[in-house]
Amino acid sequence: MLATWGVGQVLWSMVWFFLFFMWIWLVIVIFADIIRSHDLSGWGKALWSIFIIFMPFLGVLVYLIARGGSMAARSAKQAQSDEQAFREYVQKTAGTGSSAADQLATLADLHDRGKLTDDEYATMKAQALQSS
Repeated sequence: MLATWGVGQVLWSMVWFFLFFMWIWLVIVIFADIIRSHDLSGWGKALWSIFIIFMPFLGVLVYLIARGGSMAARSAKQAQSDEQAFREYVQKTAGTGSSAADQLATLADLHDRGKLTDDEYATMKAQALQSS
C-alpha cells in the first residue's frame, strides 16, 4: 500500500494534518480565552463553551468575529501579569542584599579591603544592626 502513495498524496496528507493541528490549537486558545476573560459572567462563559462544543465551526467563527479583537489585549495583559509575577518572585528569591547579615558581610569585606575606616565601619555596623 505504501508503494502506491505518490509525493502529491504525501504532501496533501501533511497539509491536512497541519490544518487539523491548527484547528485543535485554535479551539484550545479560544477556550483559554473564554476561561480567563473577566468581562464575561459565568453564564456567558458557559453559553460560549456550549456553542463552540455543539457547533464547532460556526461557534469558533462567531467567537472570533465577536470577541477576536479583544483576545490579543487579554493575552497581552496576561503575559504582562505573568512577567510581573516572575520578576517579583525572582527578586524575592534572590534577595536584594538588604538583610542585616548581608549588610554586615558587605561592610566587613569593605573594611578588610581598607575601603572603610574603623570609625565608618563601626557607625555603619551599628546602623545595620539597628535597622534589623
